[in-house]
Amino acid sequence: MPIFLLNNRLVFPHPSQASPDGVLAVGGDLSIERLILAYKAGIFPWYNEGEPIIWWSPDPRFVLFPEQLKISKSMRQVLRRKTFQITYDTNFRGVIEACQHMPRHDQDGTWITPAMLEAYVRLHEAGYAHSVEAWQDGELVGGLYGVSLGKCFFGESMFAKVSNASKAAFIDLSLNLKEKGFVCIDCQQETAHLGSLGATCIGRDEFLDILEKNYWVESLKGKWTEVW
Repeated sequence: MPIFLLNNRLVFPHPSQASPDGVLAVGGDLSIERLILAYKAGIFPWYNEGEPIIWWSPDPRFVLFPEQLKISKSMRQVLRRKTFQITYDTNFRGVIEACQHMPRHDQDGTWITPAMLEAYVRLHEAGYAHSVEAWQDGELVGGLYGVSLGKCFFGESMFAKVSNASKAAFIDLSLNLKEKGFVCIDCQQETAHLGSLGATCIGRDEFLDILEKNYWVESLKGKWTEVW
């Protein structure tokens, strides 16, 4: 299958044109407008330093429906004890930088390049990207960030310096998104960590159907510090 080369036009090929491993296109830019267009179409950027921007739309897609969230007995105890203080949008840059520098056993280096980091900071400042922070004794010990459009949240990355910190942040987010009527949390690709919380694989066509219904739904923009 061909890999499409993007130019300055704000347009993507249909996700069904992606290669078997999910690569759809290369090139373009990381402007706010292009990123929003990509997420609305089920596409996201993922590439390494020194590479051109690579745009992906994998099939199947790993998602969590908030009503299917699974909370283990041990995590219920962590939440009941209030082991972590959970906040929203209080330190977006701190969260994305922590994700950038967190060592991962299955990756050599990081895909959160300086250009990617600044692009998502701009998305955050525009009210579309959000962070969830887990604090312990005043220290940022875990969290996640992603993009919110309509009633879908597109998770990007998470980190934990203390056991269960990122899980606590994700669970708190999932419960709040359920309360706000969100229909889907996009986890992009399968991980055991998120699978234990109830995430599951669905076909790309099913995922795109969800996004099509979501396309014109008003987004919960702005800082989420006080939203919950």
